[in-house]
Amino acid sequence: MPLEIYADTICPWCYIGKRRLERALKLATAADLGDILPAKRDIRWRPFLLNPGMPPGGMDRRAYLAWKFGGAGRASFIADRILQEARDDGIAFAFDRIARTPNTVDSHRLIALAQNRGDAEPIVEALFFAYFCEGRDIGKREELIAIGVSCGLDAADIRRHLQSDEGLTEVAAANERARALGINSVPCFVFDDREALSGAQPPEVFLRLFDFARSRAAIGAK
Repeated sequence: MPLEIYADTICPWCYIGKRRLERALKLATAADLGDILPAKRDIRWRPFLLNPGMPPGGMDRRAYLAWKFGGAGRASFIADRILQEARDDGIAFAFDRIARTPNTVDSHRLIALAQNRGDAEPIVEALFFAYFCEGRDIGKREELIAIGVSCGLDAADIRRHLQSDEGLTEVAAANERARALGINSVPCFVFDDREALSGAQPPEVFLRLFDFARSRAAIGAK
């Protein structure tokens, strides 16, 4: 069963949603639902740009929060909720370490480079961890090269890819496709081009969807 995951690399709910999907996949395997689960090669990460008009160099984090959420008070309230939600998912968000909110286009291009070579999951995890737990600016190409190398990619290949125009059109097209499909928030998980699950849902919600997919497949096979 193919699975498309629409996400942005600066979306905390996308990081939480990724972890919950991973838990759901493990639970589904234990519950004898493994036959309907996507193989690694069938999981595709798709770009969604939360801030399509972000300047190439990003912007100061405090200025971004004031613009996006209307001020520090509202942003702090949202951050507290995220921290509570993430506790059971083993994510130690360190929002205080983040100095800038980056433009994420190049991070999506790095994901696509890894995707084309077989598996983007390690890169996605490394990008989330670097940004949310270490406060690294994942809009900077040198940071992206270092992250890619830590996941086994070649530094020269990454540099050449990011210095070219490769993938720019594809990122823009994927973002437009997501919005054309009615996706206006992420994460969004699209299973088998049929069912969409929006938000960082608990693993049990994923399990119900897996079970439904298997039932549907069984009916279709008759």
